Amino acid sequence: MATAAGTGSAHSTAASDAARWDQVTALHAHVEHRLATALQRAHGLGLSEYRALAHLVEAPDGELRMQDLALRIGLNQSSVTRLVGRLIAAGFAYRDLCPDDKRGIYTVVSDAGRTRHDQARGTYEQTLTDALEEMARSAGPQAALVSALRAAG
Repeated sequence: MATAAGTGSAHSTAASDAARWDQVTALHAHVEHRLATALQRAHGLGLSEYRALAHLVEAPDGELRMQDLALRIGLNQSSVTRLVGRLIAAGFAYRDLCPDDKRGIYTVVSDAGRTRHDQARGTYEQTLTDALEEMARSAGPQAALVSALRAAG
């Protein structure tokens, strides 16, 4: 049976964890907003589109099954289907059937998709660094989070 002190300690830890998590989500929101704005303005790409291209470019043969792409980006299947539709409409990707399982569908990055990813990568990386550096210089709790992220290697 938990003691009153044990319960208070667990509540204190949970409250502290919730406060830290709020700080992480605030940092995440700030960085995501900066990345999305920079990619859209400079390259006409949404952040999810950029990330999909990045995963496709890094994948063997430049292709991923739709469900694997969904897992890597963190979107549900329906959202990834719409995202891939936008990439196809822009000429950055195309669909291909899995040779082993004709029911499986791959998304394959096109040459134009590789080119757009290469053009946008510098913007993504610089904006990410700038956004994190801005938070590292701030007086808020996110400065410690950025330090911890960078120290983690």
